[in-house]
Amino acid sequence: MTLAAASHGFLSPTGVEIAFLLVGLVTFGAAVVTVTTRQLVHAALWLVVALGGLAVEYLLLTAEFIAWVQVLIYVGAVVVLILFGLMLTRAPIGRSPDADSANRWAALTVAVASAAALVWVVADAFRTTWIDLDGPAAGSTAVTGASLFQNWVLPFEALSVLLLAALVGAIVLSRKAKSARAGETSRDDASPSDASPSPSGASRSGTSQTGGAR
Repeated sequence: MTLAAASHGFLSPTGVEIAFLLVGLVTFGAAVVTVTTRQLVHAALWLVVALGGLAVEYLLLTAEFIAWVQVLIYVGAVVVLILFGLMLTRAPIGRSPDADSANRWAALTVAVASAAALVWVVADAFRTTWIDLDGPAAGSTAVTGASLFQNWVLPFEALSVLLLAALVGAIVLSRKAKSARAGETSRDDASPSDASPSPSGASRSGTSQTGGAR
């Protein structure tokens, strides 16, 4: 062990570790704003910041391939799909009462429990896992591609089908909304003509009233 490695510790972090911590705090803050804001478009934009922060974290961990996959798939595809869904369904840009729920404490309890379970599962799964620094890079394109298309093909395809179903659902909802608005417009246009009396009816009523006066 060299003198530099011996002197390095928790109280003397490197620049990469400080950057990793700062980016992690920004990512965490963006994720919190994403799930707490009442404006749907702002939530989608803050989601871009959170996913971009994760890509930067991957870069700091020297996993360049995973970082670019994060940008291309999540930032470039998932967020764009969400924005298209918001535009197709004509979601309100401003504050929406529908985006607020009265069950905040229940949602917070479920979120904390899910996060604790996820941390416990990951820590238990990789507790005895060691990375061979002298071997091939764990985040290289060859290793990640082999692991993705050998062990994770089914979840990868299921995710693509899920995204396609979400886009189709947004299109269906937008078509229903357009047809409903068209029906309301036609009824509004027809109601004034039905309410207005016809000229012949007015003349006949006027004639009868004149005859009654006589």
